[in-house]
Amino acid sequence: MSAVDHLGTYLNDHLGGANAGVEMARQLEEAVRGTPYAAALGPIATDIEEDLETLRGLVDEVGVGQNPVKQAVGWVVEKAHRIGVHERMAGSRDLSLLLQAESLGLGVEGKLALWLALMEVVPAHPQLTTVDLPALAERARDQRRRLEIARLGAARAAFTSDD
Repeated sequence: MSAVDHLGTYLNDHLGGANAGVEMARQLEEAVRGTPYAAALGPIATDIEEDLETLRGLVDEVGVGQNPVKQAVGWVVEKAHRIGVHERMAGSRDLSLLLQAESLGLGVEGKLALWLALMEVVPAHPQLTTVDLPALAERARDQRRRLEIARLGAARAAFTSDD
């Protein structure tokens, strides 16, 4: 396999995860409506959708094509995750919110790792200059900070009150 093939595999792995991340972000936004965490999160699903579109554009720009199997795996993982963190499974709304924010936070960490890795290889893949990778990395850091506010608030509520 060539370096471009390796890059394509890597981008498609992240694309599958990003598809799942958008759905997780939508679910979390809906779950926090009416809670103190809603303002901190802001329109995080919209932000993550924009990042997904950027990633799709990069896959096209690199010329490797989107892998439907990896996208399907992301879809299946998100559906399984949805069941696992549901309020009925978690036992409380706050614990469910904590688990959702934590899972999405891990996904955002992975996205940050993607942008940082791509910044390292721009000289070998000039087509990556079509996006502002440093700005995308900073945006991921901001998303992570916002998720952390919701995650810690949900942890306090889940572990300090009996409901």
